[in-house]
Amino acid sequence: MFIEFSVGNYRSFKEQVTFSMVAANLVAQDKKLDENNVFEVDDDLKLLKSAAIYGANASGKSNLAKALSFMKWFMINSSKETQSTEKIGVERFKLSTETETQPSFFETVFLMNAKRYRYGFEVTHDKVVSEWLFYVPKSRETKLFERKLDNISVSKTYKADGIPQKTRHNALFFSVSAQFNVEIAKKILDWLTNRVNIVSGLDDTGYRGYTVRCLINNQNQDEIIHLLKKLDLGFANLKVEQSEVTVDSLPSELPDEIKDLILKNGRIKATTVHTLHGKFDEKENPVSTEMFDLDEQESEGTQKVFAIAGPLVDTLKNGKVLIIDEFDARIHPLISRAIVELFNSTETNPSNAQLIFMTHDTNLLSNQLLRRDQIWFTEKNRYGATDLYSLAEYKVRNDASFESDYIKGRYGAIPYIGNLNNLIDSHV
Repeated sequence: MFIEFSVGNYRSFKEQVTFSMVAANLVAQDKKLDENNVFEVDDDLKLLKSAAIYGANASGKSNLAKALSFMKWFMINSSKETQSTEKIGVERFKLSTETETQPSFFETVFLMNAKRYRYGFEVTHDKVVSEWLFYVPKSRETKLFERKLDNISVSKTYKADGIPQKTRHNALFFSVSAQFNVEIAKKILDWLTNRVNIVSGLDDTGYRGYTVRCLINNQNQDEIIHLLKKLDLGFANLKVEQSEVTVDSLPSELPDEIKDLILKNGRIKATTVHTLHGKFDEKENPVSTEMFDLDEQESEGTQKVFAIAGPLVDTLKNGKVLIIDEFDARIHPLISRAIVELFNSTETNPSNAQLIFMTHDTNLLSNQLLRRDQIWFTEKNRYGATDLYSLAEYKVRNDASFESDYIKGRYGAIPYIGNLNNLIDSHV
């Protein structure tokens, strides 16, 4: 389970933000929200099933998703997909002379196998400055390893003898540990790889393929089709067809060397997704079924909902974490709401999966859908740094109109648009 994520500049806490899925000690307007939207880990910890992050354009919402994506990628790949001379692809905060030379800070807190872990690192373009991993085996936090530049202190529990010497200055010790089969690192890496997914609502290429594979392999097929039907996308069913790709079937304008590259490993199959629509006569009686090509004849919104259906079902069934940037792009507000309700339900989310999404959809700012601690805002300060804060920090009545108050600017995190009356010179 995902608990907390912090990113920023370690030595300048005003440039550091922390996002948390820990439930605050509050009572919602509708007590059903407290029962459905929150789950109990133990006597001391309750977590949220979903959270929304709002903010003006360029306020830093997507940067939070990008920071998580970088952290995940670097944890998985820094030991095997980088060389000793390569720069670390971290992006510094460039609008402050105080922080432009300081390392970037990343830390996440999560639950794995009923134990709480806290892992983080500081990096510059050139090197890993520090790195740490702690866990709570019983009641007290205990060090598994701690690193300051090339000095790595490892506990006996971590069982990583000889591995510090194999760790490059621009690679994470954690990543190297997993590569050399340190059991704790392998388990965390497996959790991170298979149970935390970060997707963009603007580019659905990657997870569309996942949904297609689920349908082909009969993995969660019934649930995916059932979800798509219930979201009222206008079709009665789906059909996935595979056909063999030959040289003759490739576009003629494709260079020969590209054709050879595509086909060099033998036969390749192309996949086409069809949606099935009912066809009616002049008396509105059903007479047959018409097939539409999903990519050519369905709307972009339908294509996106199809693409995201596989990850949604997988996340809900297996208690995973799904983070979606630009959640509302190309999706009707009622569909967005229905997806959030799937997570905020003990019936459809029995495994306590978590959904974190960045959005502009104010339709979801409802005290009938989200508790105050499930609503977060990003806002740039006068120096260009992002401030991240929760609605739970405000003294707000539980029956307040979150949406109306947000649009009025009572919580900040909106664009303050100047006078546009003189934008066009009418005398020209």
